[in-house]
Amino acid sequence: MTPHLISVTLPVEQAIDRAKQLLFRPFDAGKWFVIGFCAWLAYLGQGGGYGVHVPGRNYGHGANIRQVVERARDYVEDNLYWIVPVGIAVVALGLVVGVILTWLRSRGEFMFLHCVARNKAQIAKPWREFAREGNSLFRFRLVLLLVAMVTCWPVLILCGIKIYRMYFDSDWTTQGILQCTGLGLALIFVGIVLAIVGKLMSDFVVPIMFLRRKQCLEGWREFGRLLTAQPGEFIVYFLFQIVLAIALCVLVLVVVLVTCCIAGCLLALPYLGTVLFLPVLIFKRAYSLHYLAQYGPEYDVFAPPPAPPQLAPEQGIPQ
Repeated sequence: MTPHLISVTLPVEQAIDRAKQLLFRPFDAGKWFVIGFCAWLAYLGQGGGYGVHVPGRNYGHGANIRQVVERARDYVEDNLYWIVPVGIAVVALGLVVGVILTWLRSRGEFMFLHCVARNKAQIAKPWREFAREGNSLFRFRLVLLLVAMVTCWPVLILCGIKIYRMYFDSDWTTQGILQCTGLGLALIFVGIVLAIVGKLMSDFVVPIMFLRRKQCLEGWREFGRLLTAQPGEFIVYFLFQIVLAIALCVLVLVVVLVTCCIAGCLLALPYLGTVLFLPVLIFKRAYSLHYLAQYGPEYDVFAPPPAPPQLAPEQGIPQ
């Protein structure tokens, strides 16, 4: 049974209070680092990249660019005997690393959720307790990764071939440009769909799995009933998430500028940056949890877990 009124603003204050309670009441540096480690695992591989400028020659003219690309093409054609196996090995290694990071992130997401929901700084307990759910989430994400690869890679290759041919043939036809534009829009559409699925999974399906101790598909089925019952509420939720994301980005940018980019350098550090960014991460995690709790007490992850059943004392057997 869901309430008639779902608010997207009420969880803001509740999430702020939750972050204060976890990190500042009382302040405990050890607790920061433990929860920060769980958050680091939960967001592993999702951090923003930092571009590195490599100085070199300036190929600003089209003729120079053409010469460089032609030389690179000739070099590749002359060295295919070792470039192909090396390329395959690099791609395979990247896939293996991606799979490992996805597994760790799936397990870490339940660890971080456990810390936020139970106000506890624990690593080993949630790692063991939610191993089944974390592995189920990993398998679902692996399927999504395969779908994304099968869907996007052929489109990227086809678009690259078309642009390559038009550039070297100096034949920028309207049809070719429209085809590349259509392929680009298709990639954007697929990316948006996958991003929405990932957002719904992290914000709602994972907490349902946490509460029910269910597999990922079972969590999706239960969330699907909520989504179909009140789709408008979740649309408003997504729109408000955009507003929150902009506000958080502005806040972080202000902090970076006020500290003369020192904060930005610290936030770029692995793990330590997550620890410093922990109040924002806890706010984001707690916001979706408080929002979900409005759909009924059965979706409140902050409620005390039910006590394990007490075993009745063994009765003596009469002789």
